[in-house]
Amino acid sequence: MGSVGARRALPARRRVRRKSEFEAAYRHGRRFGDAYFGVVVRVNRAEGPRLGLAVATKVAGNSVERNRIRRVIRESFRLRQLDLPPVDLIVNARARVRAARNEQLRASLESLWDRVKELCAAPPSS
Repeated sequence: MGSVGARRALPARRRVRRKSEFEAAYRHGRRFGDAYFGVVVRVNRAEGPRLGLAVATKVAGNSVERNRIRRVIRESFRLRQLDLPPVDLIVNARARVRAARNEQLRASLESLWDRVKELCAAPPSS
């Protein structure tokens, strides 16, 4: 794989990896989304944002489709991670994601990243 593969990889410190971390985000996080993705956001104690992916076979289809969707999500996150606050982001693929083109998915993710910034900048409503 060499240095090219290493450059493309999302470092472990930028990923939500443990089941307990996913569960904590689902239990205590804020939820929102659009036609293609659902997002759960939870403030973390890490140095920056972390990404967790939930792309189910039932929703996204075969491994080729699931991996395409994961690549688009990771690429979008890598490009925007410096703009995002220190949060855990769990991205869930929704049924319409399978028929969408990569450009549509990127546009959807861009708007979701903007929404994360807005939600985390605003004080919680009581």
